Amino acid sequence: MGKDSRTILGLLAGTAIGTVIGILFAPDKGTVTRKKIADEAQNLKDSVSDNIEHTGENISNAVKQKRASLEEELEHLMSNTSYKAEDVITSLEKKLADLKAKNKKYQK
Repeated sequence: MGKDSRTILGLLAGTAIGTVIGILFAPDKGTVTRKKIADEAQNLKDSVSDNIEHTGENISNAVKQKRASLEEELEHLMSNTSYKAEDVITSLEKKLADLKAKNKKYQK
């Protein structure tokens, strides 16, 4: 859990606890107090749900960005590998040609 998520969770918990304590010490009737507690619980639930949805979207976006970055890096690596392989093949072909030339001299 990231620092921002913990901060948001702490703020939500503090708000919920403060609201419940404030409502419990208020001089209202029991039915009114229970209604306020239920309303605050619903608000807290909605807030947590929104935060979870927002966090899920952030994670999804981060994964998409990392995937695109990884695909780009892989393409770059494959391109570099292809060029290096071509260089190795060219070098080996030159050495093979040199060896064939030397072998012709010895065959005479």
